[in-house]
Amino acid sequence: MNKFASLTGALVILGLTGCMSTSPHWDARFGEAARTVAAQQAIDPGASHNADPVTGIDGKAAQGAMGEYAKSYTQPQPQPDVFTIGVGSGGSGR
Repeated sequence: MNKFASLTGALVILGLTGCMSTSPHWDARFGEAARTVAAQQAIDPGASHNADPVTGIDGKAAQGAMGEYAKSYTQPQPQPDVFTIGVGSGGSGR
C-alpha cells in the first residue's frame, strides 16, 4: 500500500509540473492577432504626419453641407404612418 501511495503522489506532482510549464509560452503572444488585424485596417498609417490641407471643396460649400446635415437631425422629415412592403400582387396566385 505504501508503494501505491508513493506512485500516486509522484504521478500527481509530475502532472502538475506539466501544466505549469506551458502557460508562459502562450501568454507571450496573447493579443498579437488582434493587434495585427487592427494595424492592417489602417488605410494610411502615416496620415497624421501629413500637414497638407484637404482639397476638393471650398469652405462655404463644406459649411453649407454640414449645416444641412445638422438640420436633418433637428428638423427630421415626417415619416408615413404605415410601412408597407410590396411583395407579390396581393392575390392568391391561382
